[in-house]
Amino acid sequence: MRRSSTTIALCNEMLQVLCTCSPHKPHIKQVGSLYSLFSLFTTNHHFSTTTSSSPSSSTTQNTNTQIDSSPNCFNGIAQSVILRCSQYFDKSKGKDFANASLKDLLLEISDLVPEQTRRLRRVSEPKPEDVLELLLGFELQCGQVGFEARKVESLWGIFKWVSEKVEGFKHKPQSCEVMASILVRVGLLREVEVLLSTMESKGVLLDSREIYSDLIGGYVGVGELDRAISVYDGIRGRVVPSLQCCCVLLDQLVGMRKTQLAFRVCSDMAEMGFDLRDVKKATFEGVIRLLCRDGKIQEARNFVKKAMAFELKPSNLVLNEVAYGYCEKKDFDDLMSFYAEIKCAPEVMAGNRIMHSLCSHFGTRRAEPYLQELEILGFTPDEVTFGIMIGWSCRERKLKSAFVYLSEMLGRHLNPHICTYNALISGVFMEGMWKHAGKVFDEMVDRGTTPDLSTFRILLAGYCKVRKFDEAKRIVFDMASHGLIQNSSDEDPLSKAFMVLGFKPLAVILKRDNDVGFAKTEFYDDLGNGLYLDTDLDEYEKRVTGILEDCMVPDYYSLMMIECTRGNLKGALVLADEMIRWGQDLSLSMMSDLLKGLSASHLHTKGITSIVDKKLHLVNQLDQETLNFLAQAYGKKGLTYNTRIVVNGMIERHLKINNETYTALVKGFCKKGNLRELNACWNIAQNDRWLPGPEDCKALIECLFHKEMLREAVQLLESIMISYPDLRSDVCHMILDKLFATGCTGIASILLEELEQRGGILDQMAYNNIIRGLCKGKNFHVAFTVLDSMLAKNLAPCLDVTVQLIPQLCRADRFGKAVDLKEIGLRENSSYSLSLDRALIKGCCISGKVTEATTLLQNMLLKRIPPDAEIYNFLVQGHCKVNDLKKVWELLCVMTRKGFNISLSTYRNLVCLMCLEGRVLHAWKLTELMIGQSDPHDLSIYNILIFYIFPTGNTLLVKKVVEHLQEKKLVLDEVTYNFLVLGFCRSKDVSSAVDHLYTMISKDFRPSNRNLRKVITSLCDVGEIEKALELSREMELRGQIHDSMIQNAIVEGLSSCGRIQEAESFLDRMVEKCLIPENVNHNNLIKLFCSYGRPNKAANSLNIMLKKGNVPDSTSFDSIISSFCALGNLEQAMDFHVEMLDRNLKPSIDTWDILVHNFCQDGKTAEAERLLKSMGCAGETVTRKIYLSVINSYRSENNLRKVSELMQAMQQSGYEPDFETHWSLIRNLRVSSDKDNANSSKGFLSKLLSASGFSKQKYSKAKQG
Repeated sequence: MRRSSTTIALCNEMLQVLCTCSPHKPHIKQVGSLYSLFSLFTTNHHFSTTTSSSPSSSTTQNTNTQIDSSPNCFNGIAQSVILRCSQYFDKSKGKDFANASLKDLLLEISDLVPEQTRRLRRVSEPKPEDVLELLLGFELQCGQVGFEARKVESLWGIFKWVSEKVEGFKHKPQSCEVMASILVRVGLLREVEVLLSTMESKGVLLDSREIYSDLIGGYVGVGELDRAISVYDGIRGRVVPSLQCCCVLLDQLVGMRKTQLAFRVCSDMAEMGFDLRDVKKATFEGVIRLLCRDGKIQEARNFVKKAMAFELKPSNLVLNEVAYGYCEKKDFDDLMSFYAEIKCAPEVMAGNRIMHSLCSHFGTRRAEPYLQELEILGFTPDEVTFGIMIGWSCRERKLKSAFVYLSEMLGRHLNPHICTYNALISGVFMEGMWKHAGKVFDEMVDRGTTPDLSTFRILLAGYCKVRKFDEAKRIVFDMASHGLIQNSSDEDPLSKAFMVLGFKPLAVILKRDNDVGFAKTEFYDDLGNGLYLDTDLDEYEKRVTGILEDCMVPDYYSLMMIECTRGNLKGALVLADEMIRWGQDLSLSMMSDLLKGLSASHLHTKGITSIVDKKLHLVNQLDQETLNFLAQAYGKKGLTYNTRIVVNGMIERHLKINNETYTALVKGFCKKGNLRELNACWNIAQNDRWLPGPEDCKALIECLFHKEMLREAVQLLESIMISYPDLRSDVCHMILDKLFATGCTGIASILLEELEQRGGILDQMAYNNIIRGLCKGKNFHVAFTVLDSMLAKNLAPCLDVTVQLIPQLCRADRFGKAVDLKEIGLRENSSYSLSLDRALIKGCCISGKVTEATTLLQNMLLKRIPPDAEIYNFLVQGHCKVNDLKKVWELLCVMTRKGFNISLSTYRNLVCLMCLEGRVLHAWKLTELMIGQSDPHDLSIYNILIFYIFPTGNTLLVKKVVEHLQEKKLVLDEVTYNFLVLGFCRSKDVSSAVDHLYTMISKDFRPSNRNLRKVITSLCDVGEIEKALELSREMELRGQIHDSMIQNAIVEGLSSCGRIQEAESFLDRMVEKCLIPENVNHNNLIKLFCSYGRPNKAANSLNIMLKKGNVPDSTSFDSIISSFCALGNLEQAMDFHVEMLDRNLKPSIDTWDILVHNFCQDGKTAEAERLLKSMGCAGETVTRKIYLSVINSYRSENNLRKVSELMQAMQQSGYEPDFETHWSLIRNLRVSSDKDNANSSKGFLSKLLSASGFSKQKYSKAKQG
């Protein structure tokens, strides 16, 4: 050790010499090898407290070792940190009670139920009644203070221990119910299942619906739906769960789209007699919609009938789903009977869907009777309904029927939709009635329907089909006038018409037939010219006919895709709604294409939700890419629940989940989900090698720290370090800053060390930010460590960090290091001189090194650096602390000449020093000076003066100051009154203190707890107990806590007046009104009540302390034991004695003596002997008095063998038995000796006397003496 100390001192000295030799930054490298040597002899790299070696001394590691910044060097950093900090990461696991003893388990919960645990400590085999009492007491107490998982785990340990260790033990059913209920409250759901299965295996079936309901609800709450269903299935048919439980389970099943399970639970609810009106309508209808989605139309229909039986009319949305299901099955007869059964007509959208399905599958001839039947049921067709019939009639070439429907529509005062007009125009052209097309068009315009591009294309196609090209040209001009196309004067209108119809330029040319005989002529114009089309006539006819036929029934899918391609998502959504209105169904491909477009936008989440809700049954059929888009879109809008449903479906289908999808889900759970779901999601994502995008990394780390998921944050850090080199510095700084800010300095230090070992990726800015955060959190010790690391890498802290650290280094008695840090700062920038000198002078003054501070001031003056007001204020404060009043006056004179103001902190130090020196009037004059340089209404200056005058005992001057303030019309504030109350109490002027206290209460100011304590204790000390009680009642009305000193003072005051009953009532009231502080100390009260022979009240006070988490001292237990013994209640005394030992408290010798004496007095000598032996086991020295008590008790029982044994033990302990005890023993043996053989008798007595220390020689010497 001596050699090592010498080496360290030598290294320190060399480091100091080398540091002072080099004027520039290379000084750090010059001492690198010595610093490396020095590190071999020291276990830490903190600043030395005895030398002034440079804090910037560097290691050779940074100069000679190549830094490895490759991604591979960060592999395993998370695991390394977690292993090295296992005590931090695993602390949430708590204590393992698996192998704990009953004593440990009882001790763990004894602060909650001290009375019950106290009785169980001495019971070798607890009875079921004992356990039930414990459970009920625990439940009652936790109902008041809250349930804590750790405590419940201990209780569960006791519950299991008695079952396993006590032979033939059988818990009462009520105990099982209470235990299960408590376990559920803290989320120990697996333990509840273990308890229930254990009881069932023993033939005890609990029928408590509350327990099972809470268990199911608990599993649902933590997202373990499978286990919830398992429990539900286990009690099905045996226990009826609560309505709330069933509703929670059903709601979750519907949300997770578990059709079969939801159907089963809902059916059970109906069979169990629940009123379905109590189920959320959305949940009940969700079951029906799920059934329809899965094609279970009959089951859905039955559920609708059940709802109707409860007078619950399902919404149109649900009835529509049933109708859509029947349409899918093409079972229209059953659909009609369904509506007839429920005596309800379909809503218009459902009716349109029915009519479209009928027309598309069976034609208008079959559809028309159904329409009539629907109308009989009460269905009211709208313009779209008739439009569907008209469109399909036109497609079927039933133009007459189409016009009949048009006539019916107009007769009902319905305005035809533009698609209806388009269909009629197409139908007219297809029937060769081209002359009537214009009339239909004119009718449309007259009714206020504006033609669109589709209408004009139909007209163009129709006229071109019948070769009426003049009409086609007119249509082109009409289109231009409507702004649908641009037509130039030099462009042929007919060519434009062909282009609108989709023909390429010059693909269709109208030519005149100049051949003899008009061989090519197809038609003639008005002048009789033979004309023909120079084109592929088959293609031409196919195209124009296709346009006419396609427009008879609207093709919304094509229109939607066009809008999506154009980026008009809003228009696509409008078309999707129109499509559904026309009874058409979104196909899988339509839905997929639409969702992809919508998901890429952040503005149409409502549209996505609407489409998914309408086509739930298609979601599970979407492809991987679309589902990822959908999940991410939900996540961006904060719809985490929907995101989880989509992801769960993808997992079930074994689809690849993108990184972006995992990120959306994790971020969602971080913000809204519970911790269990977040952990489960995190593990799945990690197993799938998830990596968030660089833009999400920081936000995720924020979320993880908010949820206190430090392990996951460190794991994410490793992934970022490997994958995103550009983010390394920022993310490392962020995590270190978070760890330091949240008090996880152990993890932060080890992480910083690991980073340094792997290349030290932190730059100067990162180090500065970390130190700033540590200084802000007052964690200066760790800040010094980080500074060491920073300087070892040749990185100098910036000015503001240096200025923060220098005073703290001085405060930590590291003045030499502070000086070195200042020198480093000067080398970085000489213009920092004033700031650095100011920081060092401040540090010197804080640490009492005023001589060094004065020297620094002189050096500044020699360098012609003018000190500022702040420096002089620091110097005054420093000299005040060392009571150098002369120097203080000199500095104040300088400050006055220079016109520097005195700071409030300096003023406080000055007033304190002046009052200590007896210069109170000078302090008042200084106050006037301070008022002159600050706000005249600032009371803080007078408050400081009042505070420091009181210790001088000059209360008259305090009153003059108060009068002075009142004369100046200054209103005293809460701080002033608190100072006055405290000061008068300390000056023993209780009446003035009370007056000021009531004045401040009348002004609605809140007295400090310290002042209330001082006033009440002072009142009690002077015998003013009534005034103390009055003030206490005022506190009660305000709900203010009565601390231990207040309670002690009032109780002692009442007791001293003989009002012990009132004292007890006072304490009971404090407990009842929850006015007991957390750090309550009733040790004095316990002894007081014991002295008055009230051990039960003393025990209550002791229990209050325990319930607040405070263990009474051993003397309190001694007092209670003695008091119970005095009243002859030995059993209760022993309860407290055993508790003392379990709490590792040491009973006094008097306590042992009293207990032993009382056992002997009660004839329980064996118990007294057991206590004597346990005394020795506890390391206590058994006194001679205790030995004699037990010996005499055995002697009175004529138990000679025990007397002999104890006398031997007594002698071995160094005590000599008295003659009377021996003689009495011999006399009692005489009778038995005569009956025995003489030799045997002699041998026995000789042996007894010899063993007891009374040999013949000893007896002779005693006699001679």
